[in-house]
Amino acid sequence: MCGRFAITLPHDAMAQLFDALPANDLPEVPNYNVCPTDPIHVATAGRRLVSMRWGLIPSWYEAPNDGPLLINARAEGIEHKAAFRQAVRERRCLVPASGFYEWTKDTDGNRLPWYITRRDGAPMALAAIWQDWGREGERQPTVAIVTTAANAEILSLHNRMPVILEPVDWPLWLGEAGPGAARLLGGAPDGTLDYHRVDPAVNSNRARGPHLVEPLAA
Repeated sequence: MCGRFAITLPHDAMAQLFDALPANDLPEVPNYNVCPTDPIHVATAGRRLVSMRWGLIPSWYEAPNDGPLLINARAEGIEHKAAFRQAVRERRCLVPASGFYEWTKDTDGNRLPWYITRRDGAPMALAAIWQDWGREGERQPTVAIVTTAANAEILSLHNRMPVILEPVDWPLWLGEAGPGAARLLGGAPDGTLDYHRVDPAVNSNRARGPHLVEPLAA
């Protein structure tokens, strides 16, 4: 899955990365502990860089908490899930991330956080889908990150991982290059990612600061 991530790129760097026009209300960066329900950066079709709430809210919810918090959408069968099928056909997007977190447990049940990045140091572009939600004329764009089975590297930490797309595939996922986006829903190739242990301080969604992604001292 993908339940927490970091984004450290300045707004102009994100806009340049996606060749996108940035909105005026983008979330503050850097953010080393992006959590569900936070506003996050999203690159949409039409190459706009905008802010959306992390946690897709289906159109039939009467309130944001009317059902499960849909921060992730499983790639397997996504086109058949009522909450996701229209969005994956019509509203695909990209979420920039510098890295994401995953957790294991020690023999005492303590949660041990790990920070995962691209081996080449490049930012990640996570496949995602979005949905407008609102009542009484107020609309809120909401987004879910698409996940898939973990590759060989991440499998030792978790059996799921976000779908990480290469730049050559961004136009296809965004619907700018014709049909065929479904074939992009696999995991990153083995050898793409690195990870290291980080301070358990990140277990708190209130934790902030660059120390959260630094390797834990031995």
